[in-house]
Amino acid sequence: MSGSALTPLLGFIAVIALIPVALWLLKRTPIGAGAAHGVLRTVAMLPVSANQKLLAVEVGSGDERRWLVLGVSPGSIHTLHTMAPQPIDAAAPVAGPFAQLLARQLPRGADTSGGPDAH
Repeated sequence: MSGSALTPLLGFIAVIALIPVALWLLKRTPIGAGAAHGVLRTVAMLPVSANQKLLAVEVGSGDERRWLVLGVSPGSIHTLHTMAPQPIDAAAPVAGPFAQLLARQLPRGADTSGGPDAH
């Protein structure tokens, strides 16, 4: 192989070697780190079935923060409720605050058992 035939090969190897470096730099810039800067945070998760769950997600920052209660299934995500951020007791179990917040948001006397003859 002559020296001119090695030039494209060396260029290709250099490009391949620079890919991890570019990805590393992208992770550390504001462009690549959107969710890491407080824009989106999962507050709580409650599995409903094997492939469905309820999520409480905090979006925004500062005075613009909101909590979204989302119903998540394999084929869709639905916003079930939007509310102001709530204080979370760090000593409570993981499902505790979410269940308490959900209970506070339900109207008094609402059927929470899920059965048709629960009254």
